[in-house]
Amino acid sequence: MADIILTSSDGHEFGAYRAEPDGTVRGAIVVIQEIFGVNSHIRSICDRLAILGYVVIAPALFDRVERDFQSGYSSEEVTRAREFIPEADWDGFVRDVDAARASVTDAGKVGVVGFCLGGAIAFMAGTRLEGLSAAVGFYGGRVAAVGHEKPRCPTQLHYGSEDQGIPMSNVDSVRAQRPDCDVFVYQGAGHGFNCDERASFDEDAAKEAWGRTTDLFAKYIG
Repeated sequence: MADIILTSSDGHEFGAYRAEPDGTVRGAIVVIQEIFGVNSHIRSICDRLAILGYVVIAPALFDRVERDFQSGYSSEEVTRAREFIPEADWDGFVRDVDAARASVTDAGKVGVVGFCLGGAIAFMAGTRLEGLSAAVGFYGGRVAAVGHEKPRCPTQLHYGSEDQGIPMSNVDSVRAQRPDCDVFVYQGAGHGFNCDERASFDEDAAKEAWGRTTDLFAKYIG
């Protein structure tokens, strides 16, 4: 496990967290952060995937705005993290994901998974980038706005039925635009249901969504 520096195609240098498996390498996964940076939760996701045999890389996307930003989930921290959204450079984020992807191609096929802001970016990466074999987005509200874009790889999207920031009309729009994607809704789950550091953590929904995610990666990556 290590913090490293990567360089995007536009010359931007940014940090990333890389996790390596102990045994046989099955492929690689790019993990895309929430608005809270590459924090302990995102690093734990990386470590869990590394245990399954993947080389994992999590690019620090907010380095384009503020270096080394990481946050917890208190109301004050959530308010602070949301300040990054108006400054979001979505095209730059996708370039950074591509640089992260390129850094792990020696491990084999590459997939991508993202959460919240990262859920939308994972979808965008799957539609815009070459070299991805599977994409998974958790509660990415912006997917509906870019849902006209066609994924280049098998794609899953996960939502909570009680997400206060992503109404079911948003999810219905995604389903209508993207019948080629697997869209799952978890009854009773709210935004951030996969994160065990948040009050909205839903153990049952997280377990089911994680199982579907890892099954997709096993099928299309290794």
